[in-house]
This record gives sequence, C-alpha cells and structure tokens, in this order.
Amino acid sequence: MDHFLYKNGTLHAEDVPLTDIAAQVGTPFYVYSTATLTRHYHLFTEALSPLPHMVCFAIKSLSNVAVLKLLGDLGAGMDVVSGGEYRRAKAAGVPGDRIVFSGVGKTRDEMRLALTGGIRQFNVESEPELRALSEVATSLGLTAPITIRVNPDVDAKTHAKIATGKSENKFGIPIAKARNVYAEAASLPGIDVIGVDVHIGSQLTDLAPFEAAYNKVADLTRALRADGHNIRRLDLGGGLGIPYTRSNEAPPLPMDYGALIKRTVGDLGCEIEIEPGRLISGNAGLLVSSVIYVKNGEGRDFLILDAAMNDLVRPSMYDAHHDIVPVIEPAPATEPAAFDVVGPVCETGDTFAKARPLAPLSEGDLVAFRSAGAYGAVMASEYNTRPLVPEVLVKGDHFAVIRQRPTFDEILNRDTIPSWL
Repeated sequence: MDHFLYKNGTLHAEDVPLTDIAAQVGTPFYVYSTATLTRHYHLFTEALSPLPHMVCFAIKSLSNVAVLKLLGDLGAGMDVVSGGEYRRAKAAGVPGDRIVFSGVGKTRDEMRLALTGGIRQFNVESEPELRALSEVATSLGLTAPITIRVNPDVDAKTHAKIATGKSENKFGIPIAKARNVYAEAASLPGIDVIGVDVHIGSQLTDLAPFEAAYNKVADLTRALRADGHNIRRLDLGGGLGIPYTRSNEAPPLPMDYGALIKRTVGDLGCEIEIEPGRLISGNAGLLVSSVIYVKNGEGRDFLILDAAMNDLVRPSMYDAHHDIVPVIEPAPATEPAAFDVVGPVCETGDTFAKARPLAPLSEGDLVAFRSAGAYGAVMASEYNTRPLVPEVLVKGDHFAVIRQRPTFDEILNRDTIPSWL
C-alpha cells in the first residue's frame, strides 16, 4: 500500500497534487510519502513483536537525511555500509548504539570513525577484516562488538546482481568455516562476539530461501553456544521484495516474514535484527518527469522524457520494471498506445520501457514512475552533466524540498584547472 492516489483527476502524494510540486520545483523530481514510510516501518515492528528486536533501515536504499530522521524518530536503527552512510545516520540524530556497520570492505578509517562515534555492532565479513578490526580497537583502547556474516550458500532466486547468499558471491564467510572463524574471533583482543549475521539478497518474492538460510543460522547458533560463545543477537538481513507492478501477484507480507522468523529462530532467546530497505522505502517514492517530445519512429513511437538513466538507473542496470502513469488521470474510455519510454541521455540503454501501453501524452505532460523510492535517488549521477534530481518529502497537505537541485555553477565549480593549463 502507498499514499499516491488520484484525487479529482490528478495524482496526489498524500494530499498534495503532484502538479503543485512540479510547478514549484520543476521536473524531474523524487517525492516521498511520510505516511507510507511510517506505515511500512511499523509493519516490521508489528511482525516481530513480541520478540526482542530492532528494525535497522538499510540506508543504501534511500539515504536522504530527512528520511533517516523520520525513521530514526520512530525508533528505527540504521544499517550502514560506508563511513559516509554512518555520518548520514549520525547527522539524522540516530545514536551509535542503533547503527549496524555492514559491508565487505570496511577500511581502518571507517572502523575508527564508528568505534569512536559509537556503534551497535560490526557485521564482519572476512578473517582479514576481523584481524584489522581487532588491531584498530586495541589501538584505541576500545572493544568492538561483532557478529560474523555467514554465507549459507542459499539461492535467493532473485536477480543475479542482487543475490548475496550463494557460495560464489563475495559476501560473508562460508558457513562451513564459521566455527573456526568464531574461535579466532574469541581469541583476539578488542573483539566481543555477540551474534550471527546473514543476508542472502534483495527483492526476494518467496519465503523459502529465507527459511533455508535461517534454519542454517539456528543450527549454527546452537553449535556456537556449545563451543562456549555467548550468542545473543541474530542479524537476519533484509531483502523482502515489493510489488513493482499492479498485478495480483504480490511478494510475502511482513507479517508472514515475521512468522517465519519466529518459527525458525524464535526459540533461541536471541534479540532479532532485520535490515529492510526496499520494502520500507520502495513504494514510498515516485519519480516525476515531464514529456519533452513524442517522436514517431519506424514501427514504434517514443516518449522522450526529461528524466534519464542517470536519474533512475534500475531499468538500465537490472532490466527493472517500474509502472509509469500519467499525473493527470486519463478519461475512462481512453485507448492506450504503445510507446518506448526513453530519456535524453546519449545511450541506447537510456530506456525505461519498451512498447509500454500508455494513455496518449503530449509535450509538457507529467508522468510518474511508481515504486521509485528505493535505489532511485541514491544511485543517481551527474552523467552528461545533468544535475542531480531534487528530493521532496510530503506530509499531509504540505511538502518540503529535502535536497535541492544543484546549479550548473555549483557543478562546474567542483572542477579545478591545474596551473600548467
């Protein structure tokens, strides 16, 4: 469910007409719904109750500080994968004891940043990282709380570029080696072993891979406790998928996911962490764009928009589908026509959809890409020297720009010409 609905013939974000935002901000722009973000966060907290738990939002899905503050004020923890994301979480007012540091390539500088600024735990992904963290922590006279991310060799049955739990993926330690790595961790100074971490991929639409992975985690937890480790926290990752189309097929609900967690690991007495990103933010955001031209081609027609692959890269990168809808609601009897929906970037890959049935549109008309809140603005670039898209947050009948569109002077002034030129 989201809060983007047609009212009086115009698509609204909550109670704000998208035409009003476009008139003030210009296009393209991203817009997020406070009500949707709030609702989706609470779906997870309710699904895990009454287990002791923390829902840690995966910042990599949507990193705007205003959104992080909104979720942090609701009680969310944060899952970060870089020093920059750590700084964003802290800038949003999230305390260190609610920040989890994931990622395969943490640097020593990032470790120092988190240790001195406060951290809930590091999710360690390799033996070299474990040893480096021990050295950094002892040099600071501090102790690093850790889980070790295990790779359960489970096929998440998702896109190959977002699968993370198979043996050929770069993430985590093979689960067969875990007991030896935990033994080393327990022997190292500056390290406090507190739990187990697993994450098998993103946009999962079936609970079976989660069940297979979590059963392996449960078995490992029992074995580690038998080895003398005080395993008291399980970080079960994220990855629950969202519906990208308005079809009747829908991914599992958070309540079903919570029931699975309780069934597989609920009897272990551990605090449960999960790291959802997409399901909280995905359907909470739209990308709104204007039609530049309607071009008649040879055997196909093109809808050329002012949004491009640098603004929303998912279709080019993952062949991802986003529903594209007109901001002004078509009349009920309107016959759709097939368009290739493209952007102005000089790449054939700058294509959002092929032969997509859409109501006829004209120059200047507005369209909205649904389910664009996750991995939209965060993956944007300034390719072709196109300014980053502004972001807007809506609450009820008012809105605020939470990231301004940079000016061309701001973009160009970041470059410097050396003295010999």
